[in-house]
Amino acid sequence: MKIITYNVNGIRSAITKGLLNWAQATNADVLCFQEIKATADQIDAEAFKALGYTAYAFPAQKKGYSGVAIFTKEIPKHVQFGCGIEKYDFEGRVIRADYSNFSVLNVYMPSGSSGEDRQKFKFEWMDDFLEYVSELRKSFPNLIVCGDYNICHKAIDIHNPKSNAKTSGFLPEERLWMDKFFESGFIDSFRHFNQEPHHYTWWSYRAGSRGKNLGWRIDYLAVTEPLKSKIVRSVILPDAVHSDHCPVLLEIISE
Repeated sequence: MKIITYNVNGIRSAITKGLLNWAQATNADVLCFQEIKATADQIDAEAFKALGYTAYAFPAQKKGYSGVAIFTKEIPKHVQFGCGIEKYDFEGRVIRADYSNFSVLNVYMPSGSSGEDRQKFKFEWMDDFLEYVSELRKSFPNLIVCGDYNICHKAIDIHNPKSNAKTSGFLPEERLWMDKFFESGFIDSFRHFNQEPHHYTWWSYRAGSRGKNLGWRIDYLAVTEPLKSKIVRSVILPDAVHSDHCPVLLEIISE
């Protein structure tokens, strides 16, 4: 089964840039989109249905903001909208699809780059989410947590670690949280296969950053330890240019 995570930075905008043709060519089984910036009725579900996907969207209450969606070829046993914490569900940050042998948790973690209030919100999310996912694993041990984490884990994951040492997304507290998250029993699927530098998933629109590959790796597909033997490959797909992010693909044995 091929699972893709992709912050599309507005699904309607991404569709105008060829997202549907890309989805057809990629032929993933599950597409997990973040920052859809659209309500369910604003998403062209019929266009995705023509490609074999059923759409499940969890938008933010605020229009044109945040939101997550799962497009899947296999109908899940269950879809859970939200995490049950009102301030995060208000922003449409979590959706989960349960399949026979594993569950996919699609998350859009907050950014703290717009100011102190949002950084505080992000720190609250980090504590709450770690507790939430730890509890979730008791019922769903075979769990894939994919999405835009809005954090670079290590220096290898950012093009300029020294100058960004005090920047939201690469703060010491955020990186320590990533340590705790992975040490709690998750595998960074991309790093499981690839330890090389210069692999990123987000680039600023400023100063031609993408063309120069001056990026950050902030999009992940993390899998719990029981799924380790099922991982076939995990790759970044930088040639997809419908957003300031690019997709990441995980192939996993689903039987």
